[in-house]
Amino acid sequence: MRRAGVLIALSSSLCFAFSGPMAKYLGAAGLVPLEAAWIRMAGAGLLLAGILAVARPAALRIPRSRLPFFAAYAVIAVAGVQALFFAAITRLPVGVTLLIEFTSPVLVVLWVRFVRRARPPRTAYVGAVVAVAGLGVVVEIWSGLTLDPLGLLLAVSAAACCTGYFLLSENSGADIDPLGLVAWGLLGAAVVLTPISRPWDIPWGAFGGTATPVPGHTLPAVVALVCLIVVATVLAYILGVLAVRRLSAAVGSTVASLEVIAGAVAAWILLGEALGPFQIAGGAIVLVGAYLAQRATAAPVPVPDAAVVPRDLPAPDTAPEPRAPRPRHSSPTP
Repeated sequence: MRRAGVLIALSSSLCFAFSGPMAKYLGAAGLVPLEAAWIRMAGAGLLLAGILAVARPAALRIPRSRLPFFAAYAVIAVAGVQALFFAAITRLPVGVTLLIEFTSPVLVVLWVRFVRRARPPRTAYVGAVVAVAGLGVVVEIWSGLTLDPLGLLLAVSAAACCTGYFLLSENSGADIDPLGLVAWGLLGAAVVLTPISRPWDIPWGAFGGTATPVPGHTLPAVVALVCLIVVATVLAYILGVLAVRRLSAAVGSTVASLEVIAGAVAAWILLGEALGPFQIAGGAIVLVGAYLAQRATAAPVPVPDAAVVPRDLPAPDTAPEPRAPRPRHSSPTP
């Protein structure tokens, strides 16, 4: 069961890895980042909701009391992450953008410490320091930031929204089906972005032609669109939810970090984007730091002895510190 779960989580990461390259192909076809993000969310949301309506209609039920939660999830965890990521990859390589976005476990540590005023394990702080140091190597900070500053800002903002994804996923509750949450989140995000994405202005005729983001790399635009919606979104999320049901959150999220490597390889093959030696070395450091932070914050908090203290009540004056967020989905890139 565990081996099957790891394979499913790996497959989910591989599917997610196509999102950046396919978005760049759509950009080459004439779409701006917000238009590509809107098409992804609207198309994938409709397809996933249609599948659930036939196969598992109960998954689409939304408790009325959880409507504010669904709204926050759609705006922060879906619209924010997708729109900012798509904007960032227009100025940065896909692999570098993914590396920056995968520093979100570090931001989770900071949120737990300074907002919730809990004390994460010491390993979480070590992981945070390692990840930040690795990020400094990725951007070659000693050279005065060789990467595009606006692209870096967009990528960091995407990481912040990804942090919100983790924090919101922690509070989704047993009364919400994960796939139903994703489906409504995608559709809600599409609705939120409609006024600024202006889908009525999308050059729909571009999907009848080809896209060439860099010389020597050409795809039919409609192939890039189908791959982005079906493979990099719907199939990726379905596999991700299946993986989490077979693995712990820590293991599933750790396997999902391979999306960075898979995304960089996909961008190299499909776009000719090769990472430099500092990006490769710094990326390895970032992943190690994120891994340490993620494992530490996902570790269960010891429960008081059930024979002395009821399981649902803390002991007087010795209440355990709040738990750190445990992502319910296998990838921090919804």
